[in-house]
Amino acid sequence: MITTRPAATRGHFDFGWLDTCHTFSFGDYHDPAHMQFRALRVLNEDRVQPGQGFGTHGHRDMEILTWVLAGALEHRDSLGTHGVIRPGEAQVMSAGTGIRHSEFNASDQEPVHFLQIWMLPERAGLPPRYDQVAFPEADFENRLRLIASPDATEGSVKLFQDVRVFVASLAAGCEVQAALAPGRFGFLQVARGSLTLNGQMLQAGDSARIEAESHLTLHAETPSEVLFFDLA
Repeated sequence: MITTRPAATRGHFDFGWLDTCHTFSFGDYHDPAHMQFRALRVLNEDRVQPGQGFGTHGHRDMEILTWVLAGALEHRDSLGTHGVIRPGEAQVMSAGTGIRHSEFNASDQEPVHFLQIWMLPERAGLPPRYDQVAFPEADFENRLRLIASPDATEGSVKLFQDVRVFVASLAAGCEVQAALAPGRFGFLQVARGSLTLNGQMLQAGDSARIEAESHLTLHAETPSEVLFFDLA
């Protein structure tokens, strides 16, 4: 069963410096029908204006994955980490027993567009940590490339949760296949472009919950970027 959700039905707020869409309940957006999906708790699509960002704030017991679509995002945290995240780089932060961080647009001229993804950890009380991996652009071309996993295989960042996250950049007309093992669940987020998932049309910002489906076919109608989650 594939249950799609149009982008326009997400929670949406425009604060001037931040334009944000929430796939799941977050902050002032609350919808009992969209609290989480399996371990996937937050999926926010954010656009932050030049020189603006999220000031220092704290988190606990959450696996936080950031994927930049355009621009650059500057990160600082209480572990002493300082870095800039750009397209093609996966950043993960385990909040664990507690971490404080800030995220700002690294440019004073161009906006930054990114996805912030929160997943419930496998257990509470993990040590806080940070990791960031850059992937060659060619890794995503017309294939699903693993960027995050519980065992850090294929050079992916490690998650303390049984979730595997893939990204694909698909040319128009390209078709890729994915499979889900028995008892596994899928979630697809279209970052840009348009495609069909087992024949169902999805546009940029749309998502799909996938249950009791073993084989998936993604066919790009236009140049597209997607994130695919394989969840326990």
